[in-house]
Amino acid sequence: MHKIKDAVVDMYEHLPVPYGLVRFGVAPDHPEVKNCQEKFEEVASSPRFNFIGNVGVGHDIPLASLRPHYDAILFAYGASKDKKLGIPGEDLNGVYSARAFVGWYNGLPEYAGLNPQLDAGEDAVVIGQGNVALDVARILLTSIDTLRKTDITEQALETLARSKVRSVKVVGRRGPLQAAFTIKEVRELMNLPSVSFEPIDSSLFPNEITKLPRVQKRISQVLAKGSAASESSATKKWALSFLLSPKSFKPFSETSIQLSSIDFEENAFAPDSDPFDRNAKVVPTGRTTNISASLAFRSVGYKSSALPGLTELNVPFDDRMGIIPNDPYGRVINPQSGPGILTAGHVPGVYCAGWVKRGPTGVIASTMDDAFTSADIIAKDWEQQVPFLNSSDDCNIALGWEGVKKEVARKGLRPVLWADWKRIDEVEKERGKAMGKEREKFTSVDEMLRVLDS
Repeated sequence: MHKIKDAVVDMYEHLPVPYGLVRFGVAPDHPEVKNCQEKFEEVASSPRFNFIGNVGVGHDIPLASLRPHYDAILFAYGASKDKKLGIPGEDLNGVYSARAFVGWYNGLPEYAGLNPQLDAGEDAVVIGQGNVALDVARILLTSIDTLRKTDITEQALETLARSKVRSVKVVGRRGPLQAAFTIKEVRELMNLPSVSFEPIDSSLFPNEITKLPRVQKRISQVLAKGSAASESSATKKWALSFLLSPKSFKPFSETSIQLSSIDFEENAFAPDSDPFDRNAKVVPTGRTTNISASLAFRSVGYKSSALPGLTELNVPFDDRMGIIPNDPYGRVINPQSGPGILTAGHVPGVYCAGWVKRGPTGVIASTMDDAFTSADIIAKDWEQQVPFLNSSDDCNIALGWEGVKKEVARKGLRPVLWADWKRIDEVEKERGKAMGKEREKFTSVDEMLRVLDS
């Protein structure tokens, strides 16, 4: 907004509350990661910014309805689907999506009714070795008294208090030097009180760890140190298991629908791969191992999906990659659009940022940097007077939210504006204060809207 004089930015969100991944994806015991909300608050305080919550673009209102009212549209929605394994038994009771579990304990309305069966048994397996997988393991193993001080939902606290989980295995198909987790996440798990770590086979590390690249060296040192330590008073334990690919989820019996164990195929590093290289490849050995599990969490990646009506804006979608095709700066490109002004196939006035631009990778800081880059390129394109979306000379067309809200009203939708969100925010904090924590989130849209009626 600062780079284009008199620019007005409208942000549409399908939920009544802002912050998306920061509110619903960041682990409750990582409050420092949510500090970026302060930057959002600063932006939202501008009179040239409008937050329009509780309005699903492409669902509640067609994308085509926005086009006449805007010069540019930036798609910055995340990954609403998680990847499935596509193996037998994936629908058994006790098998959950890590995304759903994280959404559930963070109060995402979509997963408020998940009700994970954490009292089904002592053994849990997380399939995947990214930071989300470690978040799931840490929440399962962290003491309830510690979690009570966070903004985790009361519903989740009650369920976690009944949990019987005592052992968590975090399983990956390659080795420790190819795992996707960061050093901060693995160190936190290592330092959980009364939780022990199962030693890792030393052959999975090179003889001279100090010669590894910096990031892999530091992670290897933390893992090696954790493998050498012992926790005599531990009541719970966790492990990182490597070179295993899931083959099937097994029930107790042919007539049972409850998870009992998981069959994994053992892998080996490919003959032409360096096992200590970040990009090492593995091949199946044909051998199978079985791991007992009452609970399993699938954490093998996320995927964005196309919004209804993208094609009406001449915007393609790559279903395989789960992204809107774009150039390195976030300009949407469509090969059918011709040579374009600035880049081949550039769709005038349409941009993307974040996970729908580059896939579900990186942390919040890198996603914010990505957003800054896209904003800069919009400002640059405007300065260079390249074609944008709104080429109409009809002065009777109201611009921005002023024009769209008529369509919203006609459809009987109830938009939630920034002042409305601040009221919801205030009540959540009041509820939290009464419970001795920062906030107690509302876990349903109806609850949020009732606050505005009270």
